Amino acid sequence: MNNMNLFRKNKNIVFLFMCILYAGCKTTPPLKNTIEQSLPHSYNSQNDSINSAAIKWKDFFTDKNLTALIDTALKNNLDVLITLQDIEIAKSNVRFRKGMLFPTVTAGAGAGIEKVGTYTSQGAGDASAEITPGQIVPENLGDFYLGLHTSWEVDVWGKLRNAKKAAFSRYLGSIEGKNFVVTNLVGEVANTYYELRALDNELQYIKQTIELQKNALEIARVQKQASVVTELAVKQFEAQVFNSQSMEFDIKQQIKESENKLNFLLGRYPQPIIRDTSVFQDQLPMPVKAGIPSQLMKNRPDIKQAEMELYATKCDVAAARAEFYPSFSITGGIGFDAFKLSYLFSTPQSIVYSLLGDLTAPLINRTAIKAEFNKAKAFQLEALYNYQKTILNGYVEVSNEMSNISNLQQAFDQKAKAVDALTKAIDISNDLFRSGRANYFEVLMTQREALDSKLELIEVKKHQFNAITNIYKALGGGWR
Repeated sequence: MNNMNLFRKNKNIVFLFMCILYAGCKTTPPLKNTIEQSLPHSYNSQNDSINSAAIKWKDFFTDKNLTALIDTALKNNLDVLITLQDIEIAKSNVRFRKGMLFPTVTAGAGAGIEKVGTYTSQGAGDASAEITPGQIVPENLGDFYLGLHTSWEVDVWGKLRNAKKAAFSRYLGSIEGKNFVVTNLVGEVANTYYELRALDNELQYIKQTIELQKNALEIARVQKQASVVTELAVKQFEAQVFNSQSMEFDIKQQIKESENKLNFLLGRYPQPIIRDTSVFQDQLPMPVKAGIPSQLMKNRPDIKQAEMELYATKCDVAAARAEFYPSFSITGGIGFDAFKLSYLFSTPQSIVYSLLGDLTAPLINRTAIKAEFNKAKAFQLEALYNYQKTILNGYVEVSNEMSNISNLQQAFDQKAKAVDALTKAIDISNDLFRSGRANYFEVLMTQREALDSKLELIEVKKHQFNAITNIYKALGGGWR
């Protein structure tokens, strides 16, 4: 009868324990699946799978001076060096999370002394106990310990494994982050180099224009002496020369700043930039093939980084959900323990060991765990939106640059015709001015319009090269 009551009592205790575990295991619902961003099948009517992003930057840029600058930047640029340290940090975090899966073993040693009161249960017991016949426990009791201690959380629900997966995914994302920095760096060095070359050509045109204006000024002075024109015409020509000379100094300052910017990207102090000095406007940009939009997913580092972060947050949610479940841990230790140093290695009397399995589950006041789980779900949803946004941004960038390349080519063709016409008009206006068949105002306007058109033509050419560089970067090229 007593055994039956004991069985019923134990059965009730087990049932109560299972109810507690069930309450501890009950979690909030997971994040519902969200429809991911879909890409169009093509950028336009063409559906060519050839993609220039697969071309290495050393093969894409044909200017040897430019490739030498990019190579220097990749070695010395501070942003690239910083991202390399981010990779090391992420790698260390992976090792840390991996180490959490295995038992922790520590070695320890200790020494101490203790005196207990005689009128205590321990003191009374020690006073009547003998270590060996005729030798009682000393009043000042020493404590010497040497041994090993271990603890291990058994990853039943995958909490630690998911944390390791999240860390590894972020490590891969840090590599893609470095590639994205490299892509932007390559594009910025190339664009700054083209800007510098454009400024060189603008300076050359301004100097040529100043010589033409000085020649016109001399003609005006000669004609003033012959009473063909007045002093007003001479002053107008002088003012135009001064304005052009002012533009020359402004361009020189822009060249200096562009050189310094390029040197900064290269991670070095200001120094001369070796560059091509040929006529910039006569060069043709490199042809680019855009391929199909789905190739952005594997070529653009920022999209791949966003994808890695999305997977990491998914693992974070799984790890946070596992906090609701019971955790099982094992602790234990083995070593030598004695109250006297000479007895420390007396076996088996001084050997001590312990082994404990611990099962715990959250029961009351789970607010903090719920908050962490909800935060993990919010981060996952945020990462999903960021992933979709990155894909959309990549498509828009490519679409914009494809349209930009087409329009810039047409603008360059029309502007080149205008420059050719105005260049011829300068000679005509000078001849007419010498013969007195054109006034000085017509000569001034022709020279000014011709200079403006030449500078605008160079700007269009620079924008063409920038557009080619930008679409190469937008397609995901430059990091290979």
